[in-house]
Amino acid sequence: MSVVYDCSDPQERAAGMRAAVGAARGGRLVVMPTDTLYGIGCDAFDSEAVASLLEAKHRGRDMPVPVLVGSWQTIDGLVQRVSPEARELVQSFWPGGLSLVVEQAPSLAWDLGDADGTVMLRMPLHPVAVELLREVGPMAVSSANVSGGQPSATLAQARDQLGDSVAVYLDGGPADHAVASTIVDLTGESPLVLREGAVSLDEVAEVLDMTPDELRLPQPESE
Repeated sequence: MSVVYDCSDPQERAAGMRAAVGAARGGRLVVMPTDTLYGIGCDAFDSEAVASLLEAKHRGRDMPVPVLVGSWQTIDGLVQRVSPEARELVQSFWPGGLSLVVEQAPSLAWDLGDADGTVMLRMPLHPVAVELLREVGPMAVSSANVSGGQPSATLAQARDQLGDSVAVYLDGGPADHAVASTIVDLTGESPLVLREGAVSLDEVAEVLDMTPDELRLPQPESE
């Protein structure tokens, strides 16, 4: 049986935060608001909870779960090397709607799916999400919808799709932007934008001192 907490009420938010922290630490799933869309999350280091998250979304291991963090500094312990490009993007857009695909630290004991030694990281710009992340630590968080379903801009949309597979729902009101994060891949020789979303291609290019065309994925040659 899942429980919904209205985070616009200070007392209910405090109770919801306690319940969400307890759920995450106990290997259960939580739905939280973020600055982009609602997310379904769990303790990133609990492989059974991550498996439950994938099952709740009807999603396979071939689509590994991203990780949300509650501070800039957290990235230093999660990646093999923080490149100058990563540092510039973190300082410019975190917290906010930019996700970074980086090579994870080899020592990390987590299983986020078939990620081939990489991880997608983001720090969200939402007080409820950040508070939860700072209490729990890094969380595996995916969009709060079943695979192929409409991403959830409201808690009701998330609950309609995920139901009682989630222990705690934190209601932060409608998502401010309801746009997915922009994804920048930093694992290759040069940064690439895999998805343009909340942060524009031009904004990323300006910070990296590149042109938008240099950041675009190569297009297959036409026959």
